[in-house]
Amino acid sequence: MKKSTIWFLTIIMVFTFIGLIYVQFLYMNNMVRMRDDQFEENVRRSLYGVTEMLEQQEARHFLEENLAQVENFTPYKRRDNSEGVSMKFTTPSGLSGRFTLEGTPGQVRNMSAPGSGTSSVDDATTSSLRGQYLYQKGLLDEVILNILSRSSSRPISARADSTSVHSFLRFELDNNGLKIPFEFAVTNRNYAIIYRTAGFPAESSAQLVNNPDVYFQTLFPNDPVNRINYLSVYFPTKRTYIFDSIKFMIPSMVFTFIMLLIFLYAILTAFKQKKVNEMKTDFINNMTHELKTPISSISLAGQMLADPTVRKSDTMMKHVTDVINDDTKRLRFLVETVLQMSLYNDGQSAMSVVNVDVNRVIEGINRTFKLKVEKYGGRISADLSAENPIVNVDEMHFTNVIFNLLDNAVKYRRKDTPIILKVTTSNPTPSRLKITVSDTGIGIRREDLKKIFDRFYRVSTGNRHDVKGFGLGLAYVKKMVTDFNGEISVESEIGKGTTFTIMLPVATTSESHNKK
Repeated sequence: MKKSTIWFLTIIMVFTFIGLIYVQFLYMNNMVRMRDDQFEENVRRSLYGVTEMLEQQEARHFLEENLAQVENFTPYKRRDNSEGVSMKFTTPSGLSGRFTLEGTPGQVRNMSAPGSGTSSVDDATTSSLRGQYLYQKGLLDEVILNILSRSSSRPISARADSTSVHSFLRFELDNNGLKIPFEFAVTNRNYAIIYRTAGFPAESSAQLVNNPDVYFQTLFPNDPVNRINYLSVYFPTKRTYIFDSIKFMIPSMVFTFIMLLIFLYAILTAFKQKKVNEMKTDFINNMTHELKTPISSISLAGQMLADPTVRKSDTMMKHVTDVINDDTKRLRFLVETVLQMSLYNDGQSAMSVVNVDVNRVIEGINRTFKLKVEKYGGRISADLSAENPIVNVDEMHFTNVIFNLLDNAVKYRRKDTPIILKVTTSNPTPSRLKITVSDTGIGIRREDLKKIFDRFYRVSTGNRHDVKGFGLGLAYVKKMVTDFNGEISVESEIGKGTTFTIMLPVATTSESHNKK
């Protein structure tokens, strides 16, 4: 699959996941808002019910208080006896009278039957009842006016006592499906608290009004404006109650986000794997080219040995054998490099760790490498000033590390300037040994510095063969230095050169040991 296609699919999937998370977020937000509106509506309905119950309680109090007075103003009294029925009545205008119907009670009850000739009696009874109704109505109006005039003068703590308010609130809230804890207070028209329960917020009037978790309801709305009071209710678990209805959405969003992360990780891994495959392809191409050269030389030398004329000439024989020996060594080096990286992959690089004098080893490497540097018109120098150069390493692998760094310096030299190599050792601290390998080569770009220790990575990639290599040398160097419990870093500037710095722990014992 093309890289552009992968990027296109990645962008589509990322936007899809982001859109899915956004839709879920909107859905949760709408659910919270709807739940909050429903909660507020139920609270308002409950508070209105409480005020109605308090008003009914207030009316009941005054009606019971005036019950005796109402009974004392009965407009008539009725007495039944064996001789008839006697009635005494008082009209609304204050006139009083009395009449008696003679006969048995049964006859009196049936006196309105057709043909009984008692229409005049019916008219009198109806007139009396009408007067009774009007009188009672006047008394009831008087009681209502009395309630209106006297009720607002009673203390609010007596009209809406905390026990009744709590009982009414609990009943109404449960009836509206709000079975959650609450605290309440009664305030005056300026929202100053008259009394409150223990858990109600002790806030100022302005803070109380602006608190979204506190709801207000007017108590006894027919009272005069200057005597208005409010019932304030606070729900400490309101947010928990609202979010309990949408908490099932939270795992869904978390799982979606995890899927997005996994998808991104998979894409990054795919790109990384694609890059590694490209590097391996470059490695195979370069390795093929590198193997072809010595194989061709050895094959040509073998053909020359088959020529009797060549076998008779000592000079030609020496030349042919030198070619075979050199190319054989070159093939052996290529095979060892691949084997080293195989061990690197398995994480089982076998080492024979001993105490090594770094100054001695580097001095020997410089003597061997001097001819190769001078071949290109350059020079190599050493400043081996470390006072304690003993480190615990595998001497062969350590030699290969320094050799790889010097070999890279020669490979990436500037053709217009003779190369200058310098190797130094020092002890920045008594327990640390510092080794630097500097050159005056072409340098390394900043974006390549973080990748040069990766396997198969080469600053110059593709099928270029002007600079030989497989992208394995520095990866091997990094692996070995890490196995030596050391650190390696690099600094470079394009057109001026590169400096590798190795920090190793100084050996604390003179005994050597083997590590598998």
